[in-house]
Amino acid sequence: MSKKILVVGGGGREHAIIKALKKSPDCGEVWCAPGNGGISYDAKCKNIKSTDVEAMVAFAKEEAFDYVVVAQDDPLALGMVDALAAVGIPAFGPDKAAARIEASKVFSKDLMKKYGIPTARYETFDDPAKVMAYIKAEGKYPVVIKADGLALGKGVLICENEQQAADGVKEIMLDKKFGASGNHVVVEEFLTGPEVSVLSFTDGKVVKPMVSSMDHKRANDHDTGLNTGGMGTIAPNPYYTPEVAAECMEKIFLPTIKAMNAEGCPFKGCLYFGLMLTPDGPKVIEYNCRFGDPETQVVLPLLEGDLLHIMEACTNGTLESEDVKFSDGAAACVILASGGYPVAYEKGKPITGLVDGQLPGEENVTVYHSGTAITADGTLVTAGGRVLGVTATGPRLTNALSHAYEAAEKISFEKLHKRSDIGLRALKALAEGK
Repeated sequence: MSKKILVVGGGGREHAIIKALKKSPDCGEVWCAPGNGGISYDAKCKNIKSTDVEAMVAFAKEEAFDYVVVAQDDPLALGMVDALAAVGIPAFGPDKAAARIEASKVFSKDLMKKYGIPTARYETFDDPAKVMAYIKAEGKYPVVIKADGLALGKGVLICENEQQAADGVKEIMLDKKFGASGNHVVVEEFLTGPEVSVLSFTDGKVVKPMVSSMDHKRANDHDTGLNTGGMGTIAPNPYYTPEVAAECMEKIFLPTIKAMNAEGCPFKGCLYFGLMLTPDGPKVIEYNCRFGDPETQVVLPLLEGDLLHIMEACTNGTLESEDVKFSDGAAACVILASGGYPVAYEKGKPITGLVDGQLPGEENVTVYHSGTAITADGTLVTAGGRVLGVTATGPRLTNALSHAYEAAEKISFEKLHKRSDIGLRALKALAEGK
C-alpha cells in the first residue's frame, strides 16, 4: 500500500531523507514542511515553521498523512512526536522525554555519568563564580564550556587559558549570548583524537548503526575559521575500524539505549553518536536525537535497505527483523556555502549549472538543497548560509571525493564558498593504514 508521508524540516538533511524514502516501493505522495526551493522538485512543500507544533499537527491531520518523519531537533524537543501520536499519526523520531538526550546537555552528561558511559569528565553549574573556582582548581587547559540547551550547535567555547575561560563564562552566563541556554553551563575536559559520527536506527530495544562518517566543522581549509553546521562529510570514516565498532556497541550504543529505558524514556528513531577516539578508547562528545546534517547526505546514499520500512520498524518496535544494509562503497559531500557564512551573508543570488535542481548527465552524483528558493519567475536562488551539498558515491573514497569536487565545479553563484580539503584527513588515515 502506498503511504502518504510528511517530512518536517527544510534543509539538506531533509532532502536526503526524501530522496531515500522515494526509493521505497511503499512510498506514495511526499510532502515537506517547510521544505525549500530545491526540495520542491522532489516533494510538495508547505510553508509551516518546523517549530510550530500546533500548525504542523493540524496540517498532518487535515492531509491524513500515514507517516511523519520529524527530522529536526527543535520540533522533537518541543514534543511534536507526542502531539502527532495524540491524534493517531505515527512518526519517526523520539518523543519529548527521549529528545532531552540532545536538548539538554545536563541530562545527557548526567545519564552518561550515572550509567558509566565513557565521556569527558565534567561538572554542571548555575553560578558563574563557582564555574571559575572549579576551572582554576582543575588548572587544565584547554577547557570546554558549553551552554545547556539547544544553541544551534554554536554554544560551545574552547578556552585556552584562564582569561579566555573568564570571558567565556561572562559571555554565556552574564551577557546571555545564547539566551536562556546559558543559565546552566557544563564545564568539561578537552578530549583529543579523531572524531567519528555514527548515526544509528533504534526502536528502543536494538541498535542498528549506519555507516560511520567524518564531518568538517570549521568554515575554512586546514580546519581554520569559525565553527559551522558542517562544510562537508565523508563515509565511511577510516578511523572507525571493526574493532572500534565492536567496542562502541558494547560500551556506548547498547548501554545508552538501556540507560534511556531505565530512566523511563525509551528512545526510538535516529540516535546520533558524536564520538572521539581518545588514547583511552572511544568516548561520547555528544548525542543528537536525529539525523546529522550533512552526515545524512553521505550516509543515506549508501543505504541499500528500504528506508521507509526501517523507519516504521523503529516506530513499531520491530527493528530486529529489519535488514539494515549499506554498500561497501564510499560517499563524499562538499557543501557550497554563501560567502561570509556562518556570520553575515547575502541571499537571493541566482544559481547556475543545475536543471530541476540537479546536475544533468551526472552518474552517482546528487545535489542536496540546504538553502535554496525558487523566485516567482522560476529562478533558483540562494536562501541560506549553506546552500547546496554535492554528494558523489564511488567504490572508494578517492573516486567519491574527486567526483564530488568535479561536479561542484559545474555549479556557481556569486560569493560561493567551499572548502577544498574535505576528506583529506581521511585519505591520509587510509594511506597510513588506519
